[in-house]
Amino acid sequence: MQVDRRSAVCSAWFTWLLLLFSTLSVMANGVGGTHKSIPASVVKLWASAFGGEMKSISAKYSGSQLLQKKYKEFEHTVRVEEIDGLRLVKRLAKNMEEMFHKKAQAMKRLVKAAEEAHLQHEEDPDLQYEYFNAVLINEVNEEGNNVELGGEFVLQPNDHFNNLSVNLSLSVVQVPTNMYNKDSAIVNGVFWSEALNEVFVDNFERDPSLIWQYFGSAKGFFRQYPGIKWKPDEHGVIAFDCRNRKWYIQAATSPKDVVILVDVSGSMKGLRLTIARQTVSSILDTLGDDDFFNIIAYNEELHYVEPCLNGTLVQADVTNKDHFREHLDKLFAQGI
Repeated sequence: MQVDRRSAVCSAWFTWLLLLFSTLSVMANGVGGTHKSIPASVVKLWASAFGGEMKSISAKYSGSQLLQKKYKEFEHTVRVEEIDGLRLVKRLAKNMEEMFHKKAQAMKRLVKAAEEAHLQHEEDPDLQYEYFNAVLINEVNEEGNNVELGGEFVLQPNDHFNNLSVNLSLSVVQVPTNMYNKDSAIVNGVFWSEALNEVFVDNFERDPSLIWQYFGSAKGFFRQYPGIKWKPDEHGVIAFDCRNRKWYIQAATSPKDVVILVDVSGSMKGLRLTIARQTVSSILDTLGDDDFFNIIAYNEELHYVEPCLNGTLVQADVTNKDHFREHLDKLFAQGI
C-alpha cells in the first residue's frame, strides 16, 4: 500500500510538472515558434493551482492532520514550561562530572591495589596455585569430577549485565589458548592479582552503574569481574589476547608525533635505499590511530615525500600509512 501511495504522489507531481512545462513552452514560443509573453494573471493562476495541489498532496500523505489531532487530544493535559537553558546545561555538566569522577576513582583504587600487591609479591618459580580459569569453570571430566583449574563456580543471571550469568563475588582469569595455563609467570601474576577481587567488589558496591572491571597483564592473562564463563569457538580456541586490544595498547603507549627523515643522497643507491624503505615501513607499522607522522626525504635539499602534506602531520591510520608507502617506492637516490 505504501508503494502505491508513493507511486500516486510521484505520478501526480510528474503530471503537474509536465503540464506546466508543456504549457510554458507553448505559451512562450507560440504555435509558429514566435515569442509571446505570458500574462501575469495566468502565471498567478498556475501558481495558485500548483500550490493548492502541493498542499493537498502533502496533507494527504504526510499525516500532518493526524498529528494535529493527536496534539489536540493532549492539549488539556500537556503543560508548557519555560526552562532556563543555562541552568539545565550546568546541571547536566555537574552530573557528568560526578559520574566520570566516580569511574576515575574506581580505576585509581584498582591501580593502587595492583601496584601494592605486585610490590609485596616475591616471584616463586615453583609456585602452585589453583585459580578459576574462565574457560574451565564448572567443567567436569569423564568421571564427573571438576577439571583442573575449574571447580564449582556459582553463576546467576543478572539483568545489569544483559541477563548474562555472572558471579558478583569473584573474578575469573582468561589465558590465551596458545599459552600454558600453569606457566610460572602466569601463576605468579594470577596469585598476586587475586588482591583485586576485593577492590572489584567494593567498586561495584560504591557505584552500581559500573559494568565490567578487568586487569590485563603484560604476561598475557586477563582478570575479569564479575566472573563469567568463557566459551571457545567451534575449533576449541579463544583467540582473545588482552595485549592486542586497543585499550591495552593505548594505555601502554602514549600518542606520538613522529617525523621520519630518509637519506636519498647518492650514497644510498641500490641496497641501502631498499633497506631504508623497509625500515621506514616497519616504523609505520608501530604507529597507531592516535599517532601523527610525516616523512621527509633529503639530499642537498629537503622535500616532503607527499608534497600535498607539506609542513603538517597526518593521522597514522591504515589509509595514510599505505599512501605514504606508495610514495616511498617512488624515492630514488641522487646527488652527492
